Amino acid sequence: MRNTTPRRRGGLPRTAGAAGALTLLLLATASVPVLPAALNRLTSVAHAIHSGAARPGWVGGAIPYSWGGGHDEQPGPSLGTCEGYRGAIRPCPAARTLGLDCSGLARWVYHLAYGRDVLGPGNTDDHVRRLTRIPAAKARPGDLVFYGTVSEHRIKTHHVGVYIGQGKMINALKTGTEIRIDPLTRVKGFAGYFRHP
Repeated sequence: MRNTTPRRRGGLPRTAGAAGALTLLLLATASVPVLPAALNRLTSVAHAIHSGAARPGWVGGAIPYSWGGGHDEQPGPSLGTCEGYRGAIRPCPAARTLGLDCSGLARWVYHLAYGRDVLGPGNTDDHVRRLTRIPAAKARPGDLVFYGTVSEHRIKTHHVGVYIGQGKMINALKTGTEIRIDPLTRVKGFAGYFRHP
């Protein structure tokens, strides 16, 4: 039986030329940076929560801000607390609002993405101590952005969000809002980008 595969000059089948072109294309695109898998999972989880998708611990729908929400033994939406509450809405609605505060959201996103409670209990000060500061030039979607003071001698933070790129974050901003997307400039006192581990 005669081989009917078309041949190019030099005796190589045309399909070999196509394979070579594909190899060159793959090599050329190999230099395009790819986000680490963990950061891709973080942004996917954060976007799903923002869109109201059902997740373990949440049946779906918009998640309201709740002062102290997300700090039960297991990460995820929970009733908040009125202890330490200084919000403008009175009386304090946190103890009857199932939801998340900013650090509760970050804790839950990281828990869902990593499959374990990597940030652990506590507030933004506790969380930032468990992370590594990232220079702005190396920040990637999925990093956490903190607000307040983070220095060698002092940690006093007041907000955290999940960085999603293009100068924006998904965050639980304040009482009366739901999980939302805001520019990084929405909150005063930007302290930097942080990453686990």
